[in-house]
Amino acid sequence: MMGRFRLDDEVFAGTVKGDRVIVEQGLYCDTYTLDELETLPPVTPGKIVCVGLNYIDHARELDMELPGCPIIFLKPPSAVIGHRDMIVYPPESRHVDYEAELAVVIGKQCKNVPATHAGDVILGYTCFNDVTARDIQQEDGQWTRAKSFDTFAPVGPFVVMAENVDISNAYIRSRVNGRLRQDSSVDNMIFDIPALIEFISHIMTLEKGDVIATGTPAGVGQLNHGDTVEIDIEGVGTLENEVVKA
Repeated sequence: MMGRFRLDDEVFAGTVKGDRVIVEQGLYCDTYTLDELETLPPVTPGKIVCVGLNYIDHARELDMELPGCPIIFLKPPSAVIGHRDMIVYPPESRHVDYEAELAVVIGKQCKNVPATHAGDVILGYTCFNDVTARDIQQEDGQWTRAKSFDTFAPVGPFVVMAENVDISNAYIRSRVNGRLRQDSSVDNMIFDIPALIEFISHIMTLEKGDVIATGTPAGVGQLNHGDTVEIDIEGVGTLENEVVKA
């Protein structure tokens, strides 16, 4: 697993093995324990491409027809926070939701990638929470404001390299204050990851470090001040954030 960390004023990337972080320094390596370091978002994406309504169970709970092609939207990089950072509940909203998602991290610049070669451009996977001000989304009739507040894109805690995990039927779960809220599987996606990469890369150039958030399963629900929300994906990790009042 790969992560980004801060120690005093120094920011660096490292390989996570258990509770240890190994940082290459030329011919040598420095080793830290996780509790010595501040864990930062594992990536600094130029853009976050999100997919709406991409789980069969979520479409069914909303009584909506399955889309004929992926529904995509963007979140700004300024919304990104890391593991155990605070989700700030904006004063403009009275209804903020969690959405557990598997995120794909792009490993190199690419354009017009066929689905059969999608694996060539994937660096790895991480957990993502598509935090949404649902009342604002309904008021606006489109999604940008509702999904773009600062802190509305928790990601992490680390990136698991693609070659080290099989996510084809991994479970994806969310918990709020320890209570299970979402419990599904990645194989419940309407459009799988290769299809998403093909579709998105034919629209826009994907850059190294960009994130594709692949949609959320059934069980989306509301967050309140003081809640702790966890996104748990098999083989990838658990992302935890507390909700605080602005």
